[in-house]
Amino acid sequence: MSTHGTIGVIGAGEVGQAVADKAVRHGHDVLIGNSRGPGTLEALVGRLGPRAHAVTAEEAARPELVFLSVPFFAVPELTGLTTWAGKIVVDTTNQFAAANPWRGRYDVGDLTGSEWVARHLPGARIVKALNTLFAPFIAADPRHAEGRQVAFYAGDDGDAKAAVAGLLDAFGFAALDLGGLREGGRLMQLDGALSAKHLLLQDVD
Repeated sequence: MSTHGTIGVIGAGEVGQAVADKAVRHGHDVLIGNSRGPGTLEALVGRLGPRAHAVTAEEAARPELVFLSVPFFAVPELTGLTTWAGKIVVDTTNQFAAANPWRGRYDVGDLTGSEWVARHLPGARIVKALNTLFAPFIAADPRHAEGRQVAFYAGDDGDAKAAVAGLLDAFGFAALDLGGLREGGRLMQLDGALSAKHLLLQDVD
């Protein structure tokens, strides 16, 4: 179980909204911000309830655990938002070159997408998670009669991974560790073997 009472969410698209809703429902305060300012988020936080707060992107970056749900190509704009060193950043992005509609692939050379994200958020403890799921699968109850929705995660910091796994489990997902950002990230990223794969884990007594 995560001990992070306040969670930041940067980006208020479908994934950011789904994450914020999950966090609020499980007792966390959520600071959600985007590039257009808190005034654009008032209706959203009204739906999410009193634990959700519309803030600037800078304020959403302040908690020790932050979900990143902006378009991939916008990540370099976040470098100066806060002092990233030591923060746990859950990278839900995918390597699309353009949005609305999502299309193309952003070239990051030999890096995985999350390795590239890590370079732009110096010192952050990056955990890749939830990017393999379409937003409606994140928003829905992950617990089904047939099993729990699988949420893969990967990262290079054991403590950060444990915190994120605890949070995913608390949300009701079956969190499955895929290793480091290099190996696991390749499986999870756009065009990877697990990208857009929606799986259920059956719990056996």
